[in-house]
Amino acid sequence: MNSKVFMVIRILLGLFVLVFGLNKFLNFLPAPEVSGDAGAYFGALVSSKTIMLVALVEVLAGLALLLNKFGALMAVILMSVSVCAVLFHATLAPEGIGPALGLLIFNVLILIGYKDRYKDILRA
Repeated sequence: MNSKVFMVIRILLGLFVLVFGLNKFLNFLPAPEVSGDAGAYFGALVSSKTIMLVALVEVLAGLALLLNKFGALMAVILMSVSVCAVLFHATLAPEGIGPALGLLIFNVLILIGYKDRYKDILRA
């Protein structure tokens, strides 16, 4: 992957997860209405404080990607958040799947960009 394209994708993903991670702490973006099973699931994440762990991962990943320090590690850790966001929207709230798919696609592109850093752990 071209280094300039990778840098742009890395910065965009870093900003995306940093903003949404900080929003979970500071609530500066309007919260979408969720009801039914999606509301119950999201309510359980909030009441169990699991959403704060997700927010912490997003903030740390965003900072790592923006500062280009430990980005390869945080991209792997962020992949769990990306997959869970897509699965949540695919099964419970399909109207908001666009940003979740964007997150997953950017995360996969970042993993591809860092592929040289994973060679040792992926060797059979």
